[in-house]
Amino acid sequence: MHKPAISQVPLNETIAQRWSGRAYAAEQPISPMQMTALMEAARWAPSCFGDQPWRFIVWNKASDSVAWQSAFDCLSEGNQAWVKDAPVLFLLCADSLFRHNQQPNRWAQYDCGAAAENLCLQATSMGLMAHQLGGFAADLAREKFNVPSQYTLMSMISVGYAAALDTLSPEVLAREQADRSRLPLDGLFFSNHWG
Repeated sequence: MHKPAISQVPLNETIAQRWSGRAYAAEQPISPMQMTALMEAARWAPSCFGDQPWRFIVWNKASDSVAWQSAFDCLSEGNQAWVKDAPVLFLLCADSLFRHNQQPNRWAQYDCGAAAENLCLQATSMGLMAHQLGGFAADLAREKFNVPSQYTLMSMISVGYAAALDTLSPEVLAREQADRSRLPLDGLFFSNHWG
């Protein structure tokens, strides 16, 4: 299913085609080369001082289904209903301290957003689908996967190939087929002052 962005002017094709689908092809694994490309895309995101405050834990169902299941168990029930067929899960964590001086890094979470978007755009460019997930038990994931306390657990990201929509429950299908929408430009961008 393709749901390109509806924009006032043409956008870069990868940006226009990126969207957070929910129907994953369970039988189509992601290759090692594709995994490396996703990670490289995230690695090359911009960051304050070039600090790269992002850390990802990666679970690939094809190589370790038990570990993947452990990550899957951290997701909310609503997300589990459709993530079940995604072959790969990522957990994105933000380092709260700069590497060069161990001082607080107030830009870490912002920079992690850039890394996540790079990963998602790379997925789209390769014919994959990526969906960022806020619905997960961060405390449980921290405990299960030994994430140090200086890292903030930001999101999980599911990645895989798109599947036919008949794999989705009626409730999830309705969300999948809903029109894409965004606030208008003048509700997001202000000229010279707020509002």
